[in-house]
Amino acid sequence: MSAYLDHNAGAPARPEVVAAMVEALSAAGNPSSVHAFGRRARALLEQSRAAIAAAIHADGAELVFTSGGTEANALVLRGCGRDNLLVSAIEHPSVRENAAVRTIPVGRDGIVDLAALDRLLAEDDRPALVSVMLANNETGILQPVAEVARIAHGRNALVHCDAAQGLGRLPVFLSDLGVDFLTLSAHKMGGPAGIGCLVLSKPDISLAPILLGGGQEKRRRAGTENLAGIAGFAQAARMAAAEVEAGEAPARMESLRDRLEADIAQRVPEAMVVGKDVPRLCNTSCLILPGVAAQLQVMALDLAKVMVSAGAACSSGKVASSPVLEAMGLGSGLADCALRVSLGPDSRAEEMETFLSAWCDFARRKGKTVKDAA
Repeated sequence: MSAYLDHNAGAPARPEVVAAMVEALSAAGNPSSVHAFGRRARALLEQSRAAIAAAIHADGAELVFTSGGTEANALVLRGCGRDNLLVSAIEHPSVRENAAVRTIPVGRDGIVDLAALDRLLAEDDRPALVSVMLANNETGILQPVAEVARIAHGRNALVHCDAAQGLGRLPVFLSDLGVDFLTLSAHKMGGPAGIGCLVLSKPDISLAPILLGGGQEKRRRAGTENLAGIAGFAQAARMAAAEVEAGEAPARMESLRDRLEADIAQRVPEAMVVGKDVPRLCNTSCLILPGVAAQLQVMALDLAKVMVSAGAACSSGKVASSPVLEAMGLGSGLADCALRVSLGPDSRAEEMETFLSAWCDFARRKGKTVKDAA
């Protein structure tokens, strides 16, 4: 059987999401038009906006729809009006590479160094923007975002959080995080690719557009809204938030992940699990098979019909060590050998067994000690 274990790169679209998109596509009308069809499109747009806000408990917040998480990150980094930008060393490339930034280090546990953040803010009295993600896309390690916000606000800095990996895997409450800007991306939670949003905690926060030419999204993002994508995004957000509230799906993903890691520890003693002793996303396991390049592992597993990633999917095809793992002090020798396994709410025990069997067979072929299953 095949096993899709790459949900952090993109979760399969849910049937309910597809249905919502088809319904939106069947309705004519531009949300900016004033006639009846336009008003109907506008109503769907605003209903979807409200549904996504409700999923993150963001009453009174402002949502700006974008083409995805990358554009949302670029919008805040380039549009916040601040050129003193501090970002954690483990941020997604769409944050690290979008502007000239100063880097906040992380410890060997992958968690941002709060004392270093405070020191960096104190060293430069220019108004700052601090960007720290909610959960790392490669390791799943959770960040102390609320504490980051407390420190940053104490230094008169604004705070942005890329929460693309969070919704559907853990509770996301905008007020609890205390950030000024929050990035969401639909395709991480079973919505369509190519749609995301930037959440502003207060409607009056200054934000200059980076795309010009229209008055859409209250002049914060020009271009006719992707109504079908937004409708799918809203449906995915509703379902993701409901699953987290119910608790069953996250608990099941965590149970499957923990069982997989226990089996790996028993059968392949050389293997390492990154972040196993700190809080992580319920669905993510970053595995290192020392001495075996991650790309070789991915190709071997693909031949066995098992789909996983070597680091961030946005960096696929690049022969380079993971900046995230190197920032954690692992060194290129280990960072080159890291594999990411990421589950979804519909992942099954049989898929984990398929992965484990294929991965153990590959490790044995590479001369690693592999013990038989108990």
